[in-house]
Amino acid sequence: MRALIVTAVTAEADSVVRGLSGPAPHPDHTPEPRTLPGGYLIHRRGAFDVLVAGVGPAAAAAGTATALALAATPGYGLVVSAGIGGGFAPAAPIGSLVVADAIVAADLGAETPQGFLTVTELGFGRSVHLPPAELAARAAEATGALLAPVLTVSTVTGTAARTTALAARHPLAGAEAMEGFGVAEAAAAHGLPVLEVRAVSNAVGPRDRDAWRIGEALTALADGFRALGPVLASWGGPS
Repeated sequence: MRALIVTAVTAEADSVVRGLSGPAPHPDHTPEPRTLPGGYLIHRRGAFDVLVAGVGPAAAAAGTATALALAATPGYGLVVSAGIGGGFAPAAPIGSLVVADAIVAADLGAETPQGFLTVTELGFGRSVHLPPAELAARAAEATGALLAPVLTVSTVTGTAARTTALAARHPLAGAEAMEGFGVAEAAAAHGLPVLEVRAVSNAVGPRDRDAWRIGEALTALADGFRALGPVLASWGGPS
């Protein structure tokens, strides 16, 4: 099973690579990242390629699609969106992990006098991707993560009103981030299953940078992929 793991920024990719690498390799034995057309960096660790695709669903979709289109034969069997994000308290505290059982485009739709309508409700497409249930459950068990929907937003939540609205529409949500749905759309276009893993750096709510714990979340992300690597490597794909 070859897997493409997609992150937004280099710090996230470094954490994933660190987790997949196990004990720190000798610098002389650490392969240099490859640069794909478009300037995308991709790190290889065994059966895993870790891509830095950029921030937001559009950048994530473009980078993922590029990597999938240029993949060597045989291609990838799985795509994973990974990184840090906000957690919905109290279910997903800072430093914890969330594995998505649904990847939701939370703000893709239309505001109406009757409330928010998703693109699915508008008849324009889909607003949810479902990871393979068995794989998501195994990933959550191996990493000690919360198994819950992860919301993809184009604007990070920073007010109490927005938090209340999202929680009302998605009462089971565990986390929000900015790339998962874009990665999932690109994976689906190539007929591939998708998984999303988020390490929580802050609580979803009023914006308070002083309360963010990015370093703690990046460490949790590395630890999560240390446990997750064998699960991904042994997964045989959808039955």
